[in-house]
Amino acid sequence: MAQQAYMTETDNGGSGPEPRGDRLRRLYDRLLGGRFGDRLRDRRIWRRGLVLAACAVLLAVVMMLHSRIPNTIGNLGSLTETFLPWLGLLIPVLLLLAVIRKSATALIAVLLPALVWLNLFGGQLTDKTATGGGLTVATHNVNAENPDPAGTARDVAASGADVLALEELTASAVPTYERALDSTYPYHSVQGTVGVWSKYPLTGVRAVDIDLGWTRAMRATVTAPAGQVAVYVAHLPSVRVKMEAGFTARQRDRSADFLGEAIAHEPLKNVVLLGDLNGTMNDRALNAVTSQMRSTQGAAGNGFGFSWPASFPMARIDQIMVRGLKPESSWTLPETASDHLPIAARVSVTTGG
Repeated sequence: MAQQAYMTETDNGGSGPEPRGDRLRRLYDRLLGGRFGDRLRDRRIWRRGLVLAACAVLLAVVMMLHSRIPNTIGNLGSLTETFLPWLGLLIPVLLLLAVIRKSATALIAVLLPALVWLNLFGGQLTDKTATGGGLTVATHNVNAENPDPAGTARDVAASGADVLALEELTASAVPTYERALDSTYPYHSVQGTVGVWSKYPLTGVRAVDIDLGWTRAMRATVTAPAGQVAVYVAHLPSVRVKMEAGFTARQRDRSADFLGEAIAHEPLKNVVLLGDLNGTMNDRALNAVTSQMRSTQGAAGNGFGFSWPASFPMARIDQIMVRGLKPESSWTLPETASDHLPIAARVSVTTGG
């Protein structure tokens, strides 16, 4: 069959092939004709909103290069990383302003931080929960000023956790927690202000030095049906945000280094860390710990799993991290009388090695 060519009238009334330039011109007019095309050809919509476009680019750069923000002034880098996911809230604001400003340049520029945010956190918007897992673990900073320790203990035990870690225990409240949990957990140990309760035997219990002068970390071996698991419980020092000093976290950072060193020398293959680390997985100051362990929330959770403050969670500073173990699911538990939300995870114990 002969190939049909586009035809057009010639000067002598005949017809001939339509020139390629004319076809492109007709396509251009069809796509960009009318009022929409007039607006795109209006140079003003490209010249407007340059400041908004610059802000969008700056936001993208901050998110892409957050690890390069120095900590020399008020630990600004760690502060940014603690609340890094929340920078995404600026994207719809910039988008709205670009629409109001009728700026094509700003609209295009907003795509950059949107793509960067999705690259960093898009995976956490999907549900990665699996159905397996032979060991359920949970952790909760119960708050030293908790007005209802017995109720908090019962609430957390209702999660069905096989191993439960509690932080910020006071000497006066420990007997209350023990009485409330003893019927569910026949094995437990409290070291300083942290404790672990288990349905399975505990051995090798000892305090872990994190350079504080008092005990806020411990280690124990849990002999689960599938094998032995080294359980670390830690409550790293608090951080403060002060106008005159910025994000003060020097003691927390030192304690994280000591904790990371202890975990690095753990001889057991299967290791779980439970506790309040007063920092997120994004915070480079916790690198001594996070570089050698996986977050169960990041690997097998649904969403960000923010745990603090309980009234309006903005950051996941309570953590469950594993090495050797396989995360299957991770979630936050209902609010208790504490200012933190409890968190839990199911993991599979790997054998061999």
